[in-house]
Amino acid sequence: MEGGTGELVSAIERGAWREASGLSERDIALCTVAEKMSGKPTKMVEEDWKPLRDMGFDDAACLEVGHIIGIFNYLTRMADGFGLLLDEGTQQARDTGVALERASAE
Repeated sequence: MEGGTGELVSAIERGAWREASGLSERDIALCTVAEKMSGKPTKMVEEDWKPLRDMGFDDAACLEVGHIIGIFNYLTRMADGFGLLLDEGTQQARDTGVALERASAE
């Protein structure tokens, strides 16, 4: 999650994102869908999308959520499969919990 805290990153790594404080209802709904779609995609049912639908997500928005989840799953599997390692800056951010800063547009 962009702007996530070190606490949230740690909770996600432990598989305990529900324990992190400060998650909005939207964050919880998105994480719930991402967790199930990543771990048990063949078990997804229409009811799994209901919390997002109740927040106003239409078909296009749900499809976009699904695409983003799928792309992240694909990229991490490719990186893991090829044994890619984190660059020094990303490794430091992971170890310290301090987020990387975006480069300024000049």
